Amino acid sequence: MNESEKNGAAITPHDTRYLFVLPFSTDPVLARRFLASDRHMVGNIRFGKILETLDKVAENTTLAYVSRFYPDARVVTAAIDSVVIRNLADTNHDLVFSAQINHVGRSSMEVGIRVESLGAGWGHLATCYFTMVARSADSGEARSLALPPLTYAEEIEVKRYKKAEQRRQAYRESLAKAEEMPSLDEYLFLKKLHKEQEAEGFSGIRVGQLVLASTQRAYPEQENVPKTVFGGYLVRRAYELAALAAEMIAPGRVVPCQVNRINFNQPVFLGDQLKFIARVVYTGKTTITVQSDIERFSRDAGDKALSNSCLFTFRNVDSDLQPQPVPPIYPVTYAEDARYLNAYRQRVD
Repeated sequence: MNESEKNGAAITPHDTRYLFVLPFSTDPVLARRFLASDRHMVGNIRFGKILETLDKVAENTTLAYVSRFYPDARVVTAAIDSVVIRNLADTNHDLVFSAQINHVGRSSMEVGIRVESLGAGWGHLATCYFTMVARSADSGEARSLALPPLTYAEEIEVKRYKKAEQRRQAYRESLAKAEEMPSLDEYLFLKKLHKEQEAEGFSGIRVGQLVLASTQRAYPEQENVPKTVFGGYLVRRAYELAALAAEMIAPGRVVPCQVNRINFNQPVFLGDQLKFIARVVYTGKTTITVQSDIERFSRDAGDKALSNSCLFTFRNVDSDLQPQPVPPIYPVTYAEDARYLNAYRQRVD
């Protein structure tokens, strides 16, 4: 490695490109593992498995860059900033994941991933953005590693860098907004929902009825880096429970519309007890928003922490994937109001 490579000056985003293919057309065993159902239907694929794959693709993309400077380093997922599903895939056609680092901060990197199908008449399926962090555990305790910046030579690379900066700023602003009191319009909207519940003969659906929970223990088969559980596995489990929760309110079939945000707050270690909680927090005209949290508990250390917080948006559709209406839901408690309002501000109707 020459000196320019060591300081990162000669490395452009294009140099970080990584391609990964799920060869469904030639691997029937793999294709079956990704099936959502044995019955024929449009978009027959497990989106949770796609999320799991995306997390590994983001890891491989950033690890190749970080390893240029720190051969023994590892990378961890800090957040899935967003996944926008443009079209549904299936297991009859190969899927291509095209990834590239768009932005390098002090120790974090934003990875953009485009998912496409190779089938005739298919194309762009999803756009995804991940934030990854470089870590070292040389001293036995993980610490962040300073990274050299990329060189943004092409106009498109500069454009992507600026958009990454805008996404980072938008997220910071959303955190600040989440702490704000409701606006007058928001207050009146929540007040209307509460007043409707006071009417005689009210038969609406309260959000407290739309909660699912699941527990398990973390085992070595879910391990990724030493002694910690693969983040992609965790978000797949969180998504699958969220989809079941969404089905509680959907008259038809639910399909993924968007991953609004997934934060990775704490690592999960082997032997930890895990509790997955999925709550339907908001419904739009045809959409259902579900908050899915993962709590970890270590009996040895006696500590408990929120490992992941996720927000998913689903769409209620018919057999031809045409959007169908969903009923409104009603928050009761202050915490339910807060979750409802947070989802309302990020709504996709």
